[in-house]
Amino acid sequence: MPDNAINQRSLELHQQLRGKIGITNKAPVQTRDDLSLVYTPGVAEPCRVIAQDPARARELTGRGNAVAIVTDGSAVLGLGNIGPLAALPVMEGKAMLFRQFASIDAWPLCLDTQDPDAIVETVRRVAPGFGGVNLEDIAAPRCFEIEDRLQDLGIPVFHDDQHGTAIVLLAALMNAAKVTGRRPEALRVVINGAGAAGTAIASLLRCVGHDPAVCVPMQDIVVCDSQGAIHPGRAGLSAAKQQLLRFTNRDQRSGSLQDMLRDADVFIGVSRGNLLTADDVATMRPQSIVLAMANPTPEIMPDQAQRGGAAVVGTGRSDFPNQVNNLLAFPGIFRGALDAAAPRITPAMKLAAAKALADAVADPTPDRVLPDPLDQTVAPRVAAAVAAAAG
Repeated sequence: MPDNAINQRSLELHQQLRGKIGITNKAPVQTRDDLSLVYTPGVAEPCRVIAQDPARARELTGRGNAVAIVTDGSAVLGLGNIGPLAALPVMEGKAMLFRQFASIDAWPLCLDTQDPDAIVETVRRVAPGFGGVNLEDIAAPRCFEIEDRLQDLGIPVFHDDQHGTAIVLLAALMNAAKVTGRRPEALRVVINGAGAAGTAIASLLRCVGHDPAVCVPMQDIVVCDSQGAIHPGRAGLSAAKQQLLRFTNRDQRSGSLQDMLRDADVFIGVSRGNLLTADDVATMRPQSIVLAMANPTPEIMPDQAQRGGAAVVGTGRSDFPNQVNNLLAFPGIFRGALDAAAPRITPAMKLAAAKALADAVADPTPDRVLPDPLDQTVAPRVAAAVAAAAG
C-alpha cells in the first residue's frame, strides 16, 4: 500500500481514538467496601509498609511493571527535531507495543526541554513511580550523556535508539553470517551514520565493554558520516567521533563511503536514503550483506542491492524481508530486566538478548535472518535470556 494511503488512514485512526492508550482498573470500585480497600482508609496500610521498606513498592504498587518513555522530541525517526508535543503519537505507539508484547505498563513523558541537565533532573524526580526508563528519540550526542548520567538511578535506563537497534542488528548479522558461510569475527564492516544508532552498533560489534570470553569482535569496522570515513587525520571531529576512533578504523583509512565499501563484507546504514547504487555494492566482497535501515527510504532498495551481488539484504521497513525493527528487542529486554529487578541493563544482558533473538530463527535463509516483528513468542525468549544474564 502506498505510503500516502497509510498516512491518511493513520491520521483518521488517531483522530478517532484521541489517544492510543488509557488506564484500566485492576479492581472494581462499585461498593463502599471496594472504596475502602483501594483508597481510604485501607490504602494507608500499604503506604506505611512502603515507608518502612521501599523495596515492597514492587509488590504493592505497579512500579515494578511500569516504564517511563522519556523523549524531548529532538530526533524522531524520519522526522527529526519536531519537539515533545509532536512526538507524543510515537510515544503512545511505543507504549502500546510494551503492553502488547511484554504486558508492561508504559507511559509517555514528553519533556519540554532539550537541556541535558533538565532532562536528567526530571527523570530523577519522577523515577519513584517507575521500574525502568526507556529513553527515546533524543538526539546525539546529548543522548549518550543523559543515559550515562542516569545509570546510578537503581532502575534500568536504556536508550532504545542506540542499544535496541544495535541488538537487533547484531542478531541479523549473526544469522546472515551463517547464511553466507562466514565467521562473524572475520567480517569487515562499514557503518554509515555516526549518531546514536551507528555509535552503539559499532560498540556492540567491536565488543566494547563486553567480556571477550563471550563476545568475539568483528575484524574491523569503519564508520562514515556525511564527510566520509571517520579517521584520525580529520579535523574538527566531535568528542563522540574521537571516541569512536578508539575501537574503529584500525588501519586509519580515509576516503568516501564508496571508497570504504571496496572489499567490505557488510554495509550497515543508519543515515539517509538513496546513498548507494548497485555498482557500489558490486565493489564489496562476494556474498555481501547489506542492512540499509534508513526510513522510510533505505540507503539502497533491496532489488538494487541484490543486483549488485548482495546475498542478504535487510531494511527497517515492514514491506521487505528481514525487517530490522526494535520491536524485536525492547519489550523482551525490559520484561527480563523488570522480572530480575535489575538495577541496570548490562552489556551481558544486551548480548544475551541478541543471541536469543538470533536463535529464534532455527534455520536462517537469505530472506529470513530475523523473526517476524509481530511474532509473540520472541519477547518471552528474549526476556528469559536477559533475566538469566542479569544474574
